[in-house]
Amino acid sequence: MVDISPNSLTGELLGGRYRLGEVIGRGGMATVYTAKDVNLGRDVALKLFGPQSADPDELRRQEAEIELLATLNHPSLVTLFDAGTDARIPEEPRPFLTMELVDGQDLRARIRRGPVSWGELAVIGAGVADALAYVHGLGIIHRDIKPANILLVPVRPGEPLRPKLTDFGIARILDGTRLTATGTMVGTAAYLSPEQARGADLGPASDIYSLGLVLLECIKGEVEYPGSAVESAVARLYRAPAIPDGVPAEWAQLLRATTALDPLDRPGAASLEAALRQALVSPDSRPGILSGTRTRVLPAPPPRPPRLPGPDAGARPLHQSDPDPVTAPGTVRASFASRAVARFRPGSRRTRIALLLAAVTLLAVAVTVAVTVISPKAPAVVPYPAVTGSLGEHLEQLQKSVEP
Repeated sequence: MVDISPNSLTGELLGGRYRLGEVIGRGGMATVYTAKDVNLGRDVALKLFGPQSADPDELRRQEAEIELLATLNHPSLVTLFDAGTDARIPEEPRPFLTMELVDGQDLRARIRRGPVSWGELAVIGAGVADALAYVHGLGIIHRDIKPANILLVPVRPGEPLRPKLTDFGIARILDGTRLTATGTMVGTAAYLSPEQARGADLGPASDIYSLGLVLLECIKGEVEYPGSAVESAVARLYRAPAIPDGVPAEWAQLLRATTALDPLDRPGAASLEAALRQALVSPDSRPGILSGTRTRVLPAPPPRPPRLPGPDAGARPLHQSDPDPVTAPGTVRASFASRAVARFRPGSRRTRIALLLAAVTLLAVAVTVAVTVISPKAPAVVPYPAVTGSLGEHLEQLQKSVEP
């Protein structure tokens, strides 16, 4: 028998390359060691899983997922270097992963030290959301977002610690390939999404829910759904997370959206990351509005019925695009003359002649009235005195010539 307890493996050489150091993490499925890559002379973190089935199909599934995880490259992800199998017990092979050894604390330890400021929360949330947007785009869901899997790494002195998401050892590929044993519900009970708790199919929205619980824990300083695995898993199906009264409205809205019971009501990782990036530049660290939030759309006005032709319109086609000269949008209201012309065009020849004669008659009457009113009154003819002789005859002729 080979002693496979975590401490007994210290100093062992795995895969002919990695010499194990001290244990730095331990969970129900795997143990994490510091290790020395003797080929490259660098320190790494080595995650050694428990004994697995020797079933060839299961091993092929493991290899396929490990190959995919090894392609991940993002500043907010812990880099995976290599993978292998500890075959010292042929009947119980133990897969292992080697990854970047991060010098820093995890978010769980940071929460224990005291409240997380809004600025810190924005940095942590935006970094993790950015990493999730990247892996979700590749068809991978993490399935175990929790404070212990978020490492806080110093980048430059005086700057906030940057998050790095780790532990993709139990990640599930959306096409069905996975590293964990078939039929096993994987995840930490306090951070399971409702669909995980029900054993339903999972999608990227499951990671968003878990991240929402992590952000809420940073604010409250305590787990939202404590208790046993069953109590914790069932509690989220009956009540929404309780958000403290003092939380700013923008943060409260973001937390409610990420922890919505229905996965379709949760924002995508990219939308969440954009909202949290807004908090990084906001003077009071308030996140922006989630782009996935539904907006109210006003109903369109009913369409105006088409203008029907007159009874004498003949075979002239009615084009839907012909604008009404009176009511066409964006135009000045037409004058009386333009309206008359618009109604005059569709008539028959007889109708057009009758209308033309009527218009001429009206115009003549109008001119006569205008001349009568406007023209000055003719001066009255002054009668001349009676004169006899030839001079009188000439005056009488002149009088007659000037009478109206």
